[in-house]
Amino acid sequence: MSDTKETSLDQAPDEIKLAVDLIYLLETHNIAPDTALAALEIVKNDLLRRQADGITKETDSL
Repeated sequence: MSDTKETSLDQAPDEIKLAVDLIYLLETHNIAPDTALAALEIVKNDLLRRQADGITKETDSL
């Protein structure tokens, strides 16, 4: 029997893992919901712009 225990989060898609991490971060830093939503909108717009421009993590560092 293995000593490591897998949780359902271990098997979750990356976007679920990231969402859980972000929720934890926002909650542990007592970020107000309106502030979090405004910040997430900024992040979303930035990511959409980068996606439209063809900028990825790999090409961004070139």
